[in-house]
Amino acid sequence: MTQPQNPLVLTDVKDRVMTIRLNRADKKNALTQDMYVAMKEALDDAASNAEVRVVLFTGAPSAFSSGNDLQDFLKLDHKIGDNPVARFMNTLATFAKPVVAAVNGPAIGIGATLLLHCDLVYVGSSARLQFPFVNIGICAEFASTFLMPRFMGHVKAAELLLLGEPFSAQVAVDGGIANAVLADDQVEAHALERALKLAGQPPNALRVTKMLMKRWSDKEVTDAIKLEADHFIPMLRMPEAVEAMTAFISKRKPDFSKFQ
Repeated sequence: MTQPQNPLVLTDVKDRVMTIRLNRADKKNALTQDMYVAMKEALDDAASNAEVRVVLFTGAPSAFSSGNDLQDFLKLDHKIGDNPVARFMNTLATFAKPVVAAVNGPAIGIGATLLLHCDLVYVGSSARLQFPFVNIGICAEFASTFLMPRFMGHVKAAELLLLGEPFSAQVAVDGGIANAVLADDQVEAHALERALKLAGQPPNALRVTKMLMKRWSDKEVTDAIKLEADHFIPMLRMPEAVEAMTAFISKRKPDFSKFQ
């Protein structure tokens, strides 16, 4: 067993599968900077450990991740491009071994964009995904503006990214974000079964096939992560985002009527 360096991100290696479990269920697995550091360290460990052939991301039965912990996130030094969030994003986007995700409950913001960088994704029937970035006065991140139109076409991607509305597990499957919808209590077991099947495949053949599938878009993905961040970071300080986040913290509806 790999000992967790952060109690909010638990890791375990069994039968050549490393499970990375988000363990902050009381906050719907909202992500903090320390959790990003722990997830990156887990991926680095998985990459260098010959006993690990597959990574499985999962959360709690009630929540995969509600996205960033807003108050913690606003403390991030956004003037520095090399921060815990960026390091995690680039590590997952370029990770060589197969990655599987098991999703129950909310998968919001980076809790949803993270899934775009997994190889197999299984969602519970009550899962609700959302890309709420525009709603809070910022742009989407984690190369979602590149990957979403590529997965599902411009108009479907625009519906999810521009309107920022929650969508169902079935919409995620229909849009190419997930492989299948399962009963909530079967999601993690099914994802683990698929991960174990992958772990039994020839490991070099897996890595080379994944590399070849991603070869044609690797640079575009990493470029998109940086370009989105170049816009995202200044937008956090702009009046639209300030209004949206102030309203969120105050539990009121934001007023964008004065903005052009």
